[in-house]
Amino acid sequence: MNEDILKGQWTQLKGRVREKWGKLTDDDLDQIQGRSEQLVGKIQERYGVARDEARRQLDAWEVAQNRKAPRGGDIGE
Repeated sequence: MNEDILKGQWTQLKGRVREKWGKLTDDDLDQIQGRSEQLVGKIQERYGVARDEARRQLDAWEVAQNRKAPRGGDIGE
């Protein structure tokens, strides 16, 4: 999933992000606005993990989202 897709579908994806990383607040999600580096930073901050680990988690989550996307959907295309 590239940055443009994440930004473009942020409203729809916020709920899924919240399911995965429940410690993120609504304010966090509003600040992130679909920017992957901001999301990595918030995961790092809220969960006390290294930046590399936060990036790995986000990358794995993005792969899972691409698998869940219906055929012809915009996620990951």
